[in-house]
Amino acid sequence: MRLFTDGGARGNPGPAAYGYVLEADDGTTLVEHGERIGRATNNVAEYRGLIAGLEKAAELGATAVEVVSDSELVVKQMRGEYRVKNETLQDLHDEATRIARRVGRVEYTNVRRAENEVADRLVNEALDAA
Repeated sequence: MRLFTDGGARGNPGPAAYGYVLEADDGTTLVEHGERIGRATNNVAEYRGLIAGLEKAAELGATAVEVVSDSELVVKQMRGEYRVKNETLQDLHDEATRIARRVGRVEYTNVRRAENEVADRLVNEALDAA
């Protein structure tokens, strides 16, 4: 299963939202979801999207997930390449790690925003719906 995830804030912090898309191994879209989360930073929104997407993957019975994100920070923190210094992000990182363990095998891939356009669109649609 592949999880495309994104988050964003207009202003940093500002009105924020996340989006995620879960795809089956054959590329079929299983779930698309975008949601406003109130006022937050970009990084908090990125983590909230990751957490929501991993939760849904676990709910659907996934045992292996490739997470695709355009957030280099989140990807490198989840891989253990960057330390998580911010206390708020540490809590979100810990939550994402717990959910990832429930799933089983989770790999993280960093891509450019253009390669994550559906999740990015869901974020913007959620923000525009305000």
